[in-house]
Amino acid sequence: MLVEIWSDIVCPWCYIGKRRLERALEMFPGRDAVEVRFRSFELDPGRPQRTDETLDRMLAGKYGVSLEQARGMNERVTRLAAEEGIPFRLDVARPGNTFDAHRLSHFARDQGLEAEMMERLHAGYFCEGAAIGDPEALAGLAVDVGLERDTVHALLASDSHASDVREDEALAAHLGIRGVPFFVIDRRMGVSGAQEASVLVGALEQATLEARQATLATS
Repeated sequence: MLVEIWSDIVCPWCYIGKRRLERALEMFPGRDAVEVRFRSFELDPGRPQRTDETLDRMLAGKYGVSLEQARGMNERVTRLAAEEGIPFRLDVARPGNTFDAHRLSHFARDQGLEAEMMERLHAGYFCEGAAIGDPEALAGLAVDVGLERDTVHALLASDSHASDVREDEALAAHLGIRGVPFFVIDRRMGVSGAQEASVLVGALEQATLEARQATLATS
């Protein structure tokens, strides 16, 4: 079974949804036969690589709400993340363009380190104040999962894996995905949003049942 997750590095619901999928897989009897693959999705492709803007101010501008309302939104998602064991520090988050971070995740996949890289990117941004659009910050996060700093610098200075990011985004558009996180199971079932682990377990079980029925129908 293939589970594909369209997500963006700076999407708090994507990090929460990722953690909920991990819990769902712990509860799913067929977890050993499940392959998880991350797909790129940029929520704000026009954002500058680096910015001094706080997350509260960015959110207020994006949704046209007051700074106080934006802080309330961030406090709410911080509480939900804490329930999943994720210690958000949105007060120190440093927004930026995520295109290079997505390219890095594709490179990490080639090295067998995709899951580790995605976790490190999320944690670095949401919990540690890593500047997600800064090449030096990205290189530091990559080193933490076992990648070579010089290799990562060379990667980020090139256009390597740019086509992979664009292909993921084109596929998302083809599948009608307009928001993230979005989970696609065996290209036959989609689950939108950071659903509870129990909902994801149900989707995995339903996909397993449908696959068995399809096999019986053709045997």
